[in-house]
Amino acid sequence: MPHKARQNPVLLIHGIDDTCAIFSRMAPALEKLGWSVHQIDLIPNNGDVGLDQLASQVADYVEKTFAPNQPIDLVGFSMGGIISRYYVQRLGGIQRVQRFVTISSPHNGTWTALLRPNLGASQMRIDSEFLSALNRDAKQLEQINFTSIWTPFDSMIVPANSSEMPVGKNHQIWVGGHAWMVTDAKSILTIAQALSEPVRVPQPC
Repeated sequence: MPHKARQNPVLLIHGIDDTCAIFSRMAPALEKLGWSVHQIDLIPNNGDVGLDQLASQVADYVEKTFAPNQPIDLVGFSMGGIISRYYVQRLGGIQRVQRFVTISSPHNGTWTALLRPNLGASQMRIDSEFLSALNRDAKQLEQINFTSIWTPFDSMIVPANSSEMPVGKNHQIWVGGHAWMVTDAKSILTIAQALSEPVRVPQPC
């Protein structure tokens, strides 16, 4: 069982068409293990606005909810992982977030984004400029504890290994589908373990 030392508040970020309800199993499981869990409903949640705009909602929530000197941990599911990356890499989240976990997020794009002709979905297409820009400086994530969790059976993230990143840790777990990644016991345990890792200490120059 993950230890309870140095636990930060955890902020959960949902995916496209989702609300906080998607975490109805994960949130209480993490709370039972001792974490203070926070959630935000992104509006709109259907991709009609850019992921950068939704990331601003995350930044505003963090500023209003947590003390300025309070480090936090961040968990993003699917589109929520990309929104979270924008917050971390572009909106100053790298200064607040110590542990960052993405779950089945299309870091390198997904073919299914072609099925929805709006801005948010277009930013998650393979070879989109939005993702290419984030990936060009993904090395920023080496400053924090970054973990990407994914399943080879994901029919929403196509190809499924789009969730793999060249930085941090990648965990492939055998879960039967995309939405199950936030309810499956193996997935939740893997998330809890990532949130329990010792915080990376910046090295002096």
